Amino acid sequence: MKDVILNNISKTYNKGAIRAVSDVSFEVGQGELFGLIGPDGAGKTSIFRILTTLLLPDGGTASINGFDVVKDYKTIRKNIGYMPGRFSLYQDLSVEENLNFFATVFNTSIKENYDLIKDIYVQLAPFKDRRAGKLSGGMKQKLALCCALIHRPTVLFLDEPTTGVDVVSRREFWEMLKRLLQQGITILVSTPYMDEATLCERIALIQNGEIMSIDTPKEIIKQFPDRLFAIKSDHMGRLLHDLRKIQTVKSCHAFGEFHHVTFSNNEINQEHNVLRVLEAQRHGNIEIKQIIPTIEDCFIQLTAKIK
Repeated sequence: MKDVILNNISKTYNKGAIRAVSDVSFEVGQGELFGLIGPDGAGKTSIFRILTTLLLPDGGTASINGFDVVKDYKTIRKNIGYMPGRFSLYQDLSVEENLNFFATVFNTSIKENYDLIKDIYVQLAPFKDRRAGKLSGGMKQKLALCCALIHRPTVLFLDEPTTGVDVVSRREFWEMLKRLLQQGITILVSTPYMDEATLCERIALIQNGEIMSIDTPKEIIKQFPDRLFAIKSDHMGRLLHDLRKIQTVKSCHAFGEFHHVTFSNNEINQEHNVLRVLEAQRHGNIEIKQIIPTIEDCFIQLTAKIK
């Protein structure tokens, strides 16, 4: 059964001058953790706002639990949880007051659904009397998630939930999502962090409002068309410039302490030819090794393909 279905959804702004979403279609199964992966401005938030009935699409159809996002918006709002990218709870209310307020809005109580938020709330409990605006980034994140879950939604939308929080809080958040999946909740999460893509069961890579690929992270990586190499030397800036001038280099991008490189043909020992060229150009301490592509490598390759 599919909890979320999009068929050719489109959205434009500024009287059609800006195309935010272009004929996007995908489905999310019941109890699935699905990731919408792309940079700022890719169209992720527009898609989430359409699915949460906050924005009308210009074209196409979408449904949540079989209910149309336009015709049945009142029913959908009762059955979904939404955590927007920007912290949107009441800053002057305490942790407990925020939770009680959102529970009341949905005609429920903290006690009734406490089992669902217990693992998250125990971390907030020492600060239950603190105003929400005075919480740390990680604690704000946990409070927002509790408020989105307090009415036990069937589908949970999380729009860039880990943006602006520390690495430890990011890891804790994804552990919380794994536990929520055991409760049977369908989760859609958007993120610009490519490393978080591998934590999802399936992902859609999106750029400029268009879906470039939808599959499991493992399958998307398997579809990378070329052998990929990591190269570094003593002078990384000059190395990037020189690599891009070599005729057989197909692509070259900076990745941390290495540059990731593909070649225009996949002949064996192609890397040895490049090594000789770089040595002739007086690069020192050169290291070349073949590596497994990351989701970020796949995203860059797909982006270049559609340009």
